[in-house]
Amino acid sequence: MPSQSIPELQHHYTAMRRVMVESQLRPSDVNDPVIFGAMAVTPRENFVPETRRATCYMDRAVPLNDSGRMLNPPLATGLMLDRAQLRHDDTVLVVGASTGYLAALLAPLVQSVTALEEDEALVAIARTTLRDYANIEIVYGDLARGCTESAPYSLIVIDGAAERIPEAMARQLAENGRLLTGIVEHGVTRIAIGNNRGGTFGMNSFVDSDITPLPQFAVPKTYQF
Repeated sequence: MPSQSIPELQHHYTAMRRVMVESQLRPSDVNDPVIFGAMAVTPRENFVPETRRATCYMDRAVPLNDSGRMLNPPLATGLMLDRAQLRHDDTVLVVGASTGYLAALLAPLVQSVTALEEDEALVAIARTTLRDYANIEIVYGDLARGCTESAPYSLIVIDGAAERIPEAMARQLAENGRLLTGIVEHGVTRIAIGNNRGGTFGMNSFVDSDITPLPQFAVPKTYQF
């Protein structure tokens, strides 16, 4: 990209966000105007490496580091948020917060966000990108364990695809709480929603997605003889 002034860059990214909403979200199964609004004003470019900013609004995952962590495609994020049925009184746990993009989208729409990340370098970035959000707490810790300190949550969002949902994670949901995640089913990634009702947790997948698998939620491989 040629050298541009700050106002020119801001206008450029604003235009890209508008195109993202109109060409990726609206033609798909994202229907909530609140989600359109949040994704149209949240600067996704601030949450990716500078070398990736030119392509960060394309419908593809964006590499964040050399360890394989990715920022999920905009459509995958939009689909999860659309089905979350967000409420202003929601207390949310974001698992795999990475650089903080999903937490930033949620913060103006809910009561509080706990952003859990186990990669120290990504935590350091998130502390910068999220510094102006008073209702976000950034927590460094094991993704698969969740965060019991602020539980129970009315909503848990695992920002990636999982082969399994740890029982400890489901136990951190409040009664009638929701859990949004990607899941891996027979090698295909889909987005799914789970609910906790009467102490019973169940999940249903609803759409195929290019959401990126999180190895922390992989099923351990076993040897067969």
